[in-house]
Amino acid sequence: MVKKDFDKIKLFIREGEGLTLEFKKRYTPRIDEDIVAFANARGGTLLLGVRDNGIVVGERLTNDLKAKINSLTRNCKPTITTELSQVGEVVAVVVPEGQEKPYSCGSGYYRRLDGNTQKMSHNELRIIFAENDPLPFEEKTVKGFTFDDVSKAKIRAYTKEAAIRIGSTALADFLRSLKVADTTRVKNAGILFFAKDVHDHLHQAQMTLLAFKGTDRLHIYDRSDVRDDLLTQFNEAVAFLKKHLNIRSEIRGFNREDIYEIPFEVLLEALVNALMHRDYSITGTQISVEVFDDRVEVVNPGGLPKGLSVQNLGRVSIRRNELISDLFFRLHKVEPIGMGIKKMKEAMMAAGLRGPIFEPDGFFRVIFYRSPEFALKEKEGERSPRLAEGLVEKLVEGLVKNQKKILTLMARNPRISKEAMAKSLGISTTAIDKNLSTLKQKGLLRRIGPAKGGHWEIMRGETGRLD
Repeated sequence: MVKKDFDKIKLFIREGEGLTLEFKKRYTPRIDEDIVAFANARGGTLLLGVRDNGIVVGERLTNDLKAKINSLTRNCKPTITTELSQVGEVVAVVVPEGQEKPYSCGSGYYRRLDGNTQKMSHNELRIIFAENDPLPFEEKTVKGFTFDDVSKAKIRAYTKEAAIRIGSTALADFLRSLKVADTTRVKNAGILFFAKDVHDHLHQAQMTLLAFKGTDRLHIYDRSDVRDDLLTQFNEAVAFLKKHLNIRSEIRGFNREDIYEIPFEVLLEALVNALMHRDYSITGTQISVEVFDDRVEVVNPGGLPKGLSVQNLGRVSIRRNELISDLFFRLHKVEPIGMGIKKMKEAMMAAGLRGPIFEPDGFFRVIFYRSPEFALKEKEGERSPRLAEGLVEKLVEGLVKNQKKILTLMARNPRISKEAMAKSLGISTTAIDKNLSTLKQKGLLRRIGPAKGGHWEIMRGETGRLD
């Protein structure tokens, strides 16, 4: 056994299962499904003697085991040639990417999806191999790009978020282990994640974040152009949406939970999908995230893959960019979210919102409508009735009826006058003053500015106060 092979297997185990790596505690005849799945994708390595959690339990490559595995691969259609070796305590089964796709075994056709081997339906099989591109964009490279153009800082940031310990592993070896580089070159998938200057090599690798005043594209009041790696694009888009969407908080037990007007897990799913599925071969384009008063739109270049219709969305899972998808999967951006179209619709409905709309013509656009009660632009000095009532619901117990009504009025209009409150409640301004004083003593109000010309403000965020 060569030490380099042993170090490579240790790195694989630390990285965990993914598009090109599968762990099996022991040999079973069903490993032919994984072998076929690797051949139908980007190739891969099957490690026998390793549990799903990365714990090594050991497996020996006996002559009997070799015979069994070779028999399985000969019975695949077409036949698949594998490389078998004993590496430390585990058996490595290396499967090359097939040149005669699609491949099948006795139980059918299989593929890799988010670190799992899944059986393909007839429709999935037809769609996946419809375009039959021998070298997808993510597998290609840029002329002149070398390993010296890779950012060590971005690799550190990636491995930290992915919880991968690479130790003293060479930069090039790490990229090769992820299948985003070969002996001499870095593939476009690796450039999109790890280049020092992504935009300098791939001009279309950018995302535009826009916030509009109103419901059309006439008045932009906030814009950000992100021309960096895909992880940075994702994080910048998340920050932009949090900046421009309304939020309310609920106290559940002793914890505060922030709730966005659009379920945020739905928006995360849309962002990851846009980055994973965009057609990066279309130059002069970018992903765009657009916030309007009434909706949010996420748009990425490239329509649906050939043979996939809007009606099939949610029933058929297709990865246009398998390597890019695998890199997001390792960042835990895919599986933990992984809601799918059906669950996205359910989450929107559960929030009392209209279901997402999908428009796949040329560019793939998904539209999420916001609640009218959480309009981005509120009238001067007013809050929505639901927001105001939600604030008052979080008061500490023990307030009398008039005090709750006063807080509701102030939550709706922070600058409401004592006279207006007295008229609304049907009590005197003196009674209003007494209730305001009580609320101040309870730590629920504070005075802003002088007695004349100032106003009261509801306190939030501390124990016993509104949140």
